[in-house]
Amino acid sequence: MRAVYADRYGPPEALVLAEVPRPELDASAVLVRVQAAGLHVGDCFTVRGRPFVVRMETGWLRPRCGIPGYDFSGVVEQVGDAVTDFQPGDEVFGYHPGTCAEFVAAGNDKLAKKPRGVSHAEAAAIPTSGLAALHALRDVAKLQSGQSVLINGASGGIGTFAVQIAKSIGAEVTGVCSETNIELVESLGADHVVDYTKADFTATAQPYDVILDNVENRRLAEVRRALKPTGTLICNSGTGASGLAFWIRLLQPLILSPFTKQSLRRYISVPLRRDLEVLGELVDAGKLKPVLSETHSLERVAEALAKLEQGHTAGKRAVNISAK
Repeated sequence: MRAVYADRYGPPEALVLAEVPRPELDASAVLVRVQAAGLHVGDCFTVRGRPFVVRMETGWLRPRCGIPGYDFSGVVEQVGDAVTDFQPGDEVFGYHPGTCAEFVAAGNDKLAKKPRGVSHAEAAAIPTSGLAALHALRDVAKLQSGQSVLINGASGGIGTFAVQIAKSIGAEVTGVCSETNIELVESLGADHVVDYTKADFTATAQPYDVILDNVENRRLAEVRRALKPTGTLICNSGTGASGLAFWIRLLQPLILSPFTKQSLRRYISVPLRRDLEVLGELVDAGKLKPVLSETHSLERVAEALAKLEQGHTAGKRAVNISAK
């Protein structure tokens, strides 16, 4: 099969389009002919192997997979002997390492039926970012109807999903973005939008029940002053710091949280079928719409990753893939 591949960590331009073996299918897996892959900034980390902590998952010295991408949408080609929930021909979307390829063999519990009414490219944009938003708001913040939530980075991959999920819960949503993306964030349902180039969201007179900070471009003390005394701050960015600064930023809220009434949290989003199904139901109900800034061909994956590294991508980037 064709796949974008690199046998060592490095910049996106080191990736090449190569012929690699199709993945083997075990009893509990589903072989999917990939129609589209979704990309997010975390894919840049796994390609470069930085920050170094990502190598705990991807391989210490060399990438175990070598094919970028974790999100996909496609058509079931074959199922393992123990799989009873899917059959060849089903349209599915889900999560698995190495999705910038013509085939993936995903675990039975890491995929779900593709939502109706969206393209494969749109469906491929959902899993990682949509699940991160869902887990942050539903599980970590336990956001309730009527509560106020501020989403920093509201026009980004996670932010565009978070705005819509928060509105589906019934929260009052404030999104923070640049002037260029105000119209987009408003179209997603945000009640208020703060242009960070003209206003300071941490200087609000009305503090929030929940803040989901997908950018972490402000000091922790500054963000906390925009949070209610018993509110929840979810820190959720892996960019913008390296070395000792990375570890300080990573650990500071966790160390401080036990000593304040405010809940300062980080979290890990684990992809599971039941939560992919929740997102699919929201899409089918018209409450969730993936935002795509651009789609790329398999030959242009390196370019897509480079653009993600530059920042300011509105929504997600996707890769259109057609198996031979």
